[in-house]
Amino acid sequence: MSEMRIERDSMGELAVPGDALYGAQTQRAIDNFPISGQAMPRSFIRALLLAKAAAARANAALEQLPAPLGEAIFQACRQLLDGDFMQHFPVDVFQTGSGTSSNMNANEVVATLAARILNADVSANDHVNCGQSSNDIIPTAIHVSASLDLQHDLLPALQHLAAAIEAKGKTLDAYVKTGRTHLMDAMPVRLSQSLSGWAQQIRQNIAHLQALQPDLARLAQGGTAVGTGVNAHPQFASRFCIELSDMTAVGFSPCENFFAAIGSQDTAVALSGQLKTTAVSLMKIANDLRWMNSGPLAGLGEIELQALQPGSSIMPGKVNPVIPEAVAMVCAQTIGNDAAITVAGQSGNFELNVMLPLIAHNLLNSIHLLSNAGRLLADKAVATFQVNQAALQQALARNPVLVTALNPVIGYLKAAEIAKQAYREGRPIIDVAQEQTSLSRSELERLLDPDKLTGGRHR
Repeated sequence: MSEMRIERDSMGELAVPGDALYGAQTQRAIDNFPISGQAMPRSFIRALLLAKAAAARANAALEQLPAPLGEAIFQACRQLLDGDFMQHFPVDVFQTGSGTSSNMNANEVVATLAARILNADVSANDHVNCGQSSNDIIPTAIHVSASLDLQHDLLPALQHLAAAIEAKGKTLDAYVKTGRTHLMDAMPVRLSQSLSGWAQQIRQNIAHLQALQPDLARLAQGGTAVGTGVNAHPQFASRFCIELSDMTAVGFSPCENFFAAIGSQDTAVALSGQLKTTAVSLMKIANDLRWMNSGPLAGLGEIELQALQPGSSIMPGKVNPVIPEAVAMVCAQTIGNDAAITVAGQSGNFELNVMLPLIAHNLLNSIHLLSNAGRLLADKAVATFQVNQAALQQALARNPVLVTALNPVIGYLKAAEIAKQAYREGRPIIDVAQEQTSLSRSELERLLDPDKLTGGRHR
């Protein structure tokens, strides 16, 4: 362990590790919140440092800080962003609900580095935190981190998944399988049609996530403590967004109402809800793959997923659908994250939401998990599975539900009688229909052709 040094804050003196860049307030948070051992997400800390850099530039431009001091703070932020900065941000997720501990952690670390650059004292509160409050910069960092992660990670991952499903679907148009409703045999569908449904689910989620991006780009910065903007320059909010937009290539702007942005987290709750919907879509696709892959002898056995690892420590030769299972667990976690965010979102008490760190952690965790899971599902499940044509044909030939196509000709009741007999006797529906109706074999072959019953090929 390094030697300790004594730091002072408004509550008095406190021992801090000698080589730590942070100061007394961060150390108090470390001592006060030994709860989960989980630090705030990397992308959140990155957004917080970007916000500190933008604030320094804005305050210098508005003459709230001397230009050399503002530039030193900016350069300190850049130095952190260009390195392995997470070691300097140990504060637990489960801390004060405003995220003040994380804000002061950033202020202290940046102040230490800026002081070295400037070779002069730099105050964590008066200089690095100039024109800011934890109450506006933490909600700002939530929006910024979610916006950047959405743009750079999740949306590209979902685009990749949708494209992989569509590309695979184009190779499967010739394969007709038994459709299933209620997990029971239903009318035939093409594998390409099933995959087109998956792709559309993902495309819809992409569109809904993109629709939330403008709200994420509207920031609370400038509202300071309660939304009134006390201690901030009147032009600080707009100048801050200009600087931040320049650094991130994302068009951020001040929100229309600081009271709403600080007192609530409705946009984060809405985004989490859409992440949950995305998780529901991914879980449907993952489970469809698992069902179709089931077997290989006692299940459906319609497809064979890529074999990635041994499936059992005791049963030799067993191979499991590991990627769909992992994706399903990601989806379950995302749904759980959303439940916690929903509870946290309603904790907007008067002028401040007091579960901000939890919202940040769960929101970014969901984005991160879904981004990785989407790419894995695309590359190691969808793109690589093989079709078992023999199993598809065997099930189709014995499917009594094909008799549905005869309803307009012989009526529902007669068709039901034929279907029940075919099922009871284990015979092809066409043989029983030929015995029980006056329709010729050629006419029955035309009416019961599974290929035609799918509605024709999509070109």
